This record gives sequence, structure tokens and C-alpha cells, in this order.
Amino acid sequence: MRLLILLIKERSLPEVLRYLNLGCGSRYHTDWVNVDIVPQGLDVLQHDLSHRLPFADASFAVVYHAAVLEHMRRPDALTFLSECYRVLKPGGIMRVGVPDLERICQLYLSKLAAALNDDEMAEYDYDWILLELFDQTVREQGGGGMLGYLRQNSLPNETFVYARIGEDGRQLVRSLHRQDSHATCSLPSFFRRLRKNWRALPVIARRYIARGLLGASDRRAFDIGRFRLAGEVHQWMYDRYSLARLLEQIGFQPPQLQTASTSQIPDWARFHLDTLPTGEEIKPDLLFMEAMKAGSAPYA
Repeated sequence: MRLLILLIKERSLPEVLRYLNLGCGSRYHTDWVNVDIVPQGLDVLQHDLSHRLPFADASFAVVYHAAVLEHMRRPDALTFLSECYRVLKPGGIMRVGVPDLERICQLYLSKLAAALNDDEMAEYDYDWILLELFDQTVREQGGGGMLGYLRQNSLPNETFVYARIGEDGRQLVRSLHRQDSHATCSLPSFFRRLRKNWRALPVIARRYIARGLLGASDRRAFDIGRFRLAGEVHQWMYDRYSLARLLEQIGFQPPQLQTASTSQIPDWARFHLDTLPTGEEIKPDLLFMEAMKAGSAPYA
């Protein structure tokens, strides 16, 4: 039913509002067609972005995704961006946000130099930026080392960490502290989790049967492999050079760098997808880039 409603909505949108938000999570706008593998609202279409997009060629004036591309393996990223190109109208804009590898490396080198000069605060910042650089790529369990760092009762370098993780990160920290202060499991919460996972029971059963047939080392490899393919880890990182080169390889015109608040997309400021109403960046660690598909602009 949700799919039917959203497809009807997508066909009925005026041309100026045929905007597509992929991998939207909890941050979306009801004027857009919003897509996520785990919908967090009735206005979100459920779809796995590793599969072909369920839209016709040249359907949208804008395609947007942030903090999505880095979770795809390099060959899959090329296929996904080609799908974005396919559903984009001639003259349409694709906006991409990814963690900025260049900026992370700059911070790593500066914090390393300061830590080597016995700057105590820089040592904490060094620990965090090293987690940004590696933990999200090499972790073998949910949350990895970053989760443990954020769970501290008092972050020793709170200003630096919050400047990196923004509002989404602050919400995560608040949620972690609430969970830790209510660690006991209540009966209602147990049944809510059971209902949430009911449809996944056949998959879970098959997983445990498969694990039961393996030895200890093979079970560990099986579990790590399943986790690393589940979508949480970063499969690749991008900087302004590699991202622009990839977009041009797909066929886009030369991309332009943007900020969280700047865009070639008409009415961008009112959607608050990358900024709060106060103007604060939601994900300060992201690099934003926009590229156009050749043709006349579809806005009128």
C-alpha cells in the first residue's frame, strides 16, 4: 500500500517538485519522493539501493543522497550513480554528500603534529580523528570503536567531536546515554522488538542453521562477512578530486563544490536536508558536490 501511495504521489508531483531523496533515513521532506531500505515514515518508499531504482528514465529534476555512497563497494557505487543518472532529467541536478577524506587527512596530520608536541587536548582529538579515518571502514561489529568513544559519560574533547558529528551525532549521544540509564529490559519493550523482528525470523533461522554447520573460525568469518555486507561500514572514501572524476565518468558535466547551505537546486534552503532551520550544518564532516546532466534545465 505504501508503495502504491508513493508511486501515485510521484506521478502527480508538479515538475518543479519532482525531487528524489535516496537513502533518506529520518531526514526527508514530504514534497520529495523519499527512499530508504528501512522506512522511518509513511512518506518513505522502501527500496534497497543496491538494486535498480523503481523509476522511469528521466523522471526527476533533482536526485539527492548524503552519507550513502561511501557505504557502497566501488563497483556498486558506479552502478548506483549510473542509475541516478538514468532517472535524472536532462539538465537536472544530482547533489551528493560524502565524508570528506581530504579534510579528515588534514585534521589527522595537524592533530598528530600537535600530539607529538605534547598538546594534551590534541591527543584526544587525534584519537577521535583516527576513529573517523579507520573505524568506520574496518569495524567488525555495530558501532565499532566510535560508539564506545561516544558512550563516555563526559567527552574529554566535546567541542571538537561535536564540531565533527553535528546535530545527528548529538542526537546519537543523547540516545546512547538514555539507553545506558535504562539498561534493564521491560516486557513491553521486549514485545516491541519481537514484533519488529517477526518478519525477519525465517532469515534469522536460516542464519543460525548455517552457523551451526560451521566450525568456530568459519562462524567468525561468516558473522564478520554478513556484518560488513549489511551496509553499516564505509566501503570507500572520497575527496573532491576522486568524487568529481567518478561523476564525470558516469557522464555528468563538470561538478561544482557546494556547502551544506548552498546549492543550484531551486528552493534548497526551505527543505532543511543538510542544515537545521537555525542554519547549523547537520553533518559537518560531509563534502558536498553537485553535477548536472547535459540538457536544458527542467525547472519552469
